[in-house]
Amino acid sequence: MEAAMGLMRRIHPKNTDMALSALLSLLPHHSSDLLSQVDQPLQVLFDVECGKEFILCEYNRDADSYRSPWSNKYHPALEDAPYPSSELRKLEIEANDIFAIYRDQYYEGGISSVYMWEDGNEGFVACFLIKKDGSKTGQGRRGYLEEGAWDAIHVIEVGAEEEGIAHYCLTSTVMLSLTTNDESSGSFCLSGSIRRQMNMDLSVAEGHLCNMGRMIEEMESKLRNSLDQVYFGKTREMVCTLRPPFEVVQMRLPDS
Repeated sequence: MEAAMGLMRRIHPKNTDMALSALLSLLPHHSSDLLSQVDQPLQVLFDVECGKEFILCEYNRDADSYRSPWSNKYHPALEDAPYPSSELRKLEIEANDIFAIYRDQYYEGGISSVYMWEDGNEGFVACFLIKKDGSKTGQGRRGYLEEGAWDAIHVIEVGAEEEGIAHYCLTSTVMLSLTTNDESSGSFCLSGSIRRQMNMDLSVAEGHLCNMGRMIEEMESKLRNSLDQVYFGKTREMVCTLRPPFEVVQMRLPDS
């Protein structure tokens, strides 16, 4: 199981679905662990009633149906499906409106969805999702990439309040995939995923959404910096080492 999880962390996001299906057939008794621990590229469905797209994941799924955060209905329709309480549903609606603004300011487009549900410890869990298609045919506004995707998954466990303080546990995963294919950069593919966790005890005087929003903003900033240093920085270093720019080659080679 440990080896399988290590392999899944190193596989291309495009091949996650195929690899996960293969692992489920090999390890059927670990199906619940695999489905809960393996993050898959996010998929999107259209809510006809509200005229908006929403993101599919394990957190808004029951059987083969997915709940829309806009209409609070399952697609396709499902009887006896689980729903958040009325109080939590109000918080979910507000979170979706606020997170849509955050997404547009930071990502210049894309799709976002927020889902909330109660847990068994008098608290609740919230899942914040962002999917940005940066390809030429997607929501990319610059059009540099042949293919490109950014999938962000933020799951926050909120504990019960004690003397105006609540414990927040944030687990964030970002999956990045990009491909270029033009004369200036040639054909190049870069992909990977990164996961981090943060725990904080915060006052609920300003509300849960303020606390969760600050944590997500701080975490995304750290993840972007890590991706820039690890993926892009190391890749740039290796490419320049193996294929240094022409000016550097001229400086190194003596005149014949």
